[in-house]
Amino acid sequence: MFLDELREFCLSRKGATEHFPFDQNTLVFKVGNKMFALMDVEHFEGIALKCDPEYAQILRAEYSAISGAFHMNKVHWNSVEIGGDVDDQLLRQLIQDSYNLVFDNLTKKIKNEIEVG
Repeated sequence: MFLDELREFCLSRKGATEHFPFDQNTLVFKVGNKMFALMDVEHFEGIALKCDPEYAQILRAEYSAISGAFHMNKVHWNSVEIGGDVDDQLLRQLIQDSYNLVFDNLTKKIKNEIEVG
């Protein structure tokens, strides 16, 4: 999957926004002002995604392209290498899972604002 495809898919999640809060290269996707994905747009090699800690361990054991995300809490964040052994369907599901984890932990008020949107 290419950078533009990933960007488009992330932004197609309800209430998703994109930002460059750290530098000009790190594109961050948020829902309710909370991060659910980030990637380097200059040296695009993968995407960091939030993940359930137990599932994160299972994924890392099963796929060589999935590891603890660099500069992130490795208990809760995975890095998925593009072009590795993770197909596009699984990558889309991992993005959706990351989005869901973040969305589910938002306040009821913020969830309602996004859903009504």
